Amino acid sequence: MNIPANLRYTKDHEWVLLEGNTATIGITDFAQGELGDIVYVDISTVGKTLAAEEVFGTVEAVKTVSDLFLPVAGTITAINPALDGAPELVNSDPYGEGWMVKVTVSNPADVDGLLDAAAYGKLVGA
Repeated sequence: MNIPANLRYTKDHEWVLLEGNTATIGITDFAQGELGDIVYVDISTVGKTLAAEEVFGTVEAVKTVSDLFLPVAGTITAINPALDGAPELVNSDPYGEGWMVKVTVSNPADVDGLLDAAAYGKLVGA
C-alpha cells in the first residue's frame, strides 16, 4: 500500500498536499482499493467555502457511493477536470492525476493537525 510521507491524511481516508495556502486533496490508495473500480466522481462545490469535515462531493464505485469530506476549512477553487472523463484515474493514480479538488485553506496550520504517514499507516494496518 502506498502512503507518501509528504502528505497528511484523515481518518476518512482523504489526503492533503499543502503548498502555501493551497491544498490539493484526494482519496488515499487504501480508500480506492476498498471502494473498488471508481465509475463516477460528483463534485459540485467549486467556489464554495466549507468547514472541515463537510461533504464536498461523492465518489461512486461499482459497489457503493461514498461521501468525500473536506479535511480542512477553505474555499474550493478547482475540481480535477480529468475526472469527468476518466474517473478511473482515482484507482490508477490516487496521489497524482487522480486528485479531486484544490482548496484555498482558511488556516494552513490546520493541516498540521492531520495524520502523518506513520499514523495513517497504523490506522489502516499497513
